[in-house]
Amino acid sequence: MAGTRWLDEDEQRTWRTFLAAVHLLEGALDRQLRRDSGLPHAYYQALVMLSEAPGGELTMTELARLLRSSPSRLSHAAARLEGEGLIRRFKRPKDRRTTIAELTPRGAEVLRAAAPGHVNEVRRLVFDALTGEQVERLHGISEALLAALDPHGEEPRYTNPGGAGDRD
Repeated sequence: MAGTRWLDEDEQRTWRTFLAAVHLLEGALDRQLRRDSGLPHAYYQALVMLSEAPGGELTMTELARLLRSSPSRLSHAAARLEGEGLIRRFKRPKDRRTTIAELTPRGAEVLRAAAPGHVNEVRRLVFDALTGEQVERLHGISEALLAALDPHGEEPRYTNPGGAGDRD
């Protein structure tokens, strides 16, 4: 293809290393959560988002947006979480078109029990493997990638340091 700026050897090595690291990290976090709490990482993330929401509830549309999930994938996950008593779905009497997902007390309990092991695994695999300077660089790199991937800032960003986001 004419005009294609192919990756040079260093870029190719960096790209492949990055992809492998992201893939292995996601798999390791999922395995740890499944082993220790029976939750896939995606379900854990849904519980975290609900726990951080006012009143522990979000519309299914907003939850899908926060999780960067398709509505059908989220609907399947929500059915399983609801079946396990971790969330409840309902419609408000004045708005029968919108489905609300709410974290149940049992869901909050499961999340509280799962969070320490998950945070320990995140710390072990990411932060303990990096120096303080590398953590700062990783943050800067992640911000630069987000700026390229979402130039209009439409995707949710983490904006609550020291707040409820300490579960991940």
